[in-house]
Amino acid sequence: MSPAPLIPVARPWLGEEEASAARRPILSGWVTQGPEVAAFEAEFAAYVGAPHACAVSNCTTALHLALRAVGVGPGDEVITVSHSFIATANAVRYCGAVPVFVDIDPATFNMDPARVEEVIGPRTRAILCVHQIGMPCDLAALVPMARRHHLALVEDAACAVGSAILWEGRWEPIGKPHGDVACFSFHPRKLLTTGDGGMITTANPEWDAKFRLWRQHSMGVPDLVRHSADRVIFEEYGELGYNYRMTDIQAAVGREQLKRLPALLARRREQVERYRLLLADIPGLVLPTEPAWARSNWQSFCVRLPDGCDQRQVMEALLAAGIATRRGVMCAHREPAYEREPWSCGLGPGPCGCPARTCRRLRQSEQAQDRTILLPLYHELSEADQERIALALRAALAGQDPL
Repeated sequence: MSPAPLIPVARPWLGEEEASAARRPILSGWVTQGPEVAAFEAEFAAYVGAPHACAVSNCTTALHLALRAVGVGPGDEVITVSHSFIATANAVRYCGAVPVFVDIDPATFNMDPARVEEVIGPRTRAILCVHQIGMPCDLAALVPMARRHHLALVEDAACAVGSAILWEGRWEPIGKPHGDVACFSFHPRKLLTTGDGGMITTANPEWDAKFRLWRQHSMGVPDLVRHSADRVIFEEYGELGYNYRMTDIQAAVGREQLKRLPALLARRREQVERYRLLLADIPGLVLPTEPAWARSNWQSFCVRLPDGCDQRQVMEALLAAGIATRRGVMCAHREPAYEREPWSCGLGPGPCGCPARTCRRLRQSEQAQDRTILLPLYHELSEADQERIALALRAALAGQDPL
């Protein structure tokens, strides 16, 4: 009897519609940052309710441009979380600034607003919050805090396309934006994918103009304008820019993916409720919950293992049963790169006195990395797959051979 096929932790939902869409720019001859990109930007802006949306090559470049636009530069500090993909902290360092890490709320895995105000100092330029694995941050606390201290609020919404918050009595999409700038990822692990890619949304027209300038080497005349002109135009490059463009092939795929988003969101909520039914009675296993003011897109289903469980052993047992998982979200301050790169936990610019790769002020972040795992979750995951996952997880937690 052959073994059951591997259940991956994630898989994008792509089909003939995306293949057909990619054919358009390929056959048109315009394959980078052209009419498809412009259409995708307009459609994405309409979906989230943002005045402006600018497509870029990925979310890391989006974060870099957002921080640069709000004025972050060498010697500044940006308050953020270590408990995020390393790109969050790296984008701060690209600007020459220092990330100041605050701990998370263990219930949401997001920045704890109560920890933010105590580390605001004279060098603080911005707050960079993360809507982790699709769960919205407490923007109702963070936005007025940023305004009181005259700080920019940038939202790392890499995981949060389709998520929403209850804002002044109405459900509004993440990305409207509620802070100053929101940055999205279209990596294959995200609900909406273009293979890779990103989007920046803002209500500030001057910043949007900067994003469009910087993403294309600060070329003074956009390609669409130059190619449609009835006279010869020589472009100029007035300041340092970057090659952060999105291709028209990616944008064409993204336009089709955006049409799928309502179905993707509905399916995820069904799957999450199914997981709740299957896993609710496992002793000590903590399942994710939504605050009353938040609607996650459920990019990932993150469970906290019972006390005393060995995270690696549980993951290896599940893999032996043909089920892929991922450990809890990483902490940047525990990575070798940040033994060399400067960072702070708010106790001053130098080391805080904790042993290497630990910090007593980031205890919840470290525990979340060490004691949680992400279970498979994707559009085509079946009820039978979820039942198989639940049985294998029960066996792994009981120390038995997986079924």
